[in-house]
Amino acid sequence: MISIKQFVFNSFMVNTYLLFDESGECIIIDPACYEEKEENELKDFLERNNLKLVRNINTHCHIDHILGNGFIAETFSIFPEYHKAAVPFFYTAKEIAGSFGYDLDHIPEPKGFLDEGEKVTFGKSELAVFYTPGHAEGSVCFYNKPEGFVITGDVMFRDTIGRTDLPTGDFNLLMNSIREKLFTLPDETVVYPGHGPETTIGYEKINNPFIR
Repeated sequence: MISIKQFVFNSFMVNTYLLFDESGECIIIDPACYEEKEENELKDFLERNNLKLVRNINTHCHIDHILGNGFIAETFSIFPEYHKAAVPFFYTAKEIAGSFGYDLDHIPEPKGFLDEGEKVTFGKSELAVFYTPGHAEGSVCFYNKPEGFVITGDVMFRDTIGRTDLPTGDFNLLMNSIREKLFTLPDETVVYPGHGPETTIGYEKINNPFIR
């Protein structure tokens, strides 16, 4: 069984998730920790629960979601994995980080790339990768069918959707990603978004004003 620990990091209030099972292996999704206290909070949780971090997965590569990639690489020798279409975001990452007051002094090279239909495996568990562009090129979601949850990054939130006014954003493409990928999942599927509270697929089908 997969356990999910949520942290809320940096001034953008990004949801960082640790997923682990009875094997003790653990993956991190969107390490957004920036301040030392945030890094210590994450490290302390791993140590207290005797977890072995084995993968760092990015739902997309907007600056607020990747601020902790360098810390994870330096501390655990775990390098990020993301969709290849997200690579261009790193060309301007330092500049964009600086415009928000963040010092991004280490951008680690990727361990590899993720694509539609792949499986992210750890311990005895796995997540299916959905390619879901529209908020940003390279956006992916991670679905676990047996336990009924999906991690959506900034594709969809409770009662709203990801912005489409940033570079590579496309409203129509985002709608297609939501309708063709997320809304094909069972209504009871729990949605863990990149910001804000969790929701369900069924709730969003009925209540999300951008999608109805």
